[in-house]
Amino acid sequence: MKLLLDECIDRKLAREFVGYEVKTVPQMGWAGVKNGQLLALAEADFDVFITVDRNLSFQQNLPQFDIAIIVLQAQSNRLIDMKPLVPKVLATLATAVKGQAIVVSL
Repeated sequence: MKLLLDECIDRKLAREFVGYEVKTVPQMGWAGVKNGQLLALAEADFDVFITVDRNLSFQQNLPQFDIAIIVLQAQSNRLIDMKPLVPKVLATLATAVKGQAIVVSL
């Protein structure tokens, strides 16, 4: 399973997803690309897009995209606040549905 981390998430979080192929938006050369275009690019190569953008599901017509979205809700975007969400994200990956957003919080 291939995961894409949004550019506002610390790239070091990728190390927590052992056994998954993880890339970041900047690694793909997509930094600065807006959400709709970003999801269109991502769906071709990735299974899941992980972001902290809580408005994504309101701003985009998610069912049109062939990629699952996981929205992380933590106290901040800092790595120390994101790491505790990883076990829940890993548990969620098995049931993530393409075209839908799942919110993961503590």
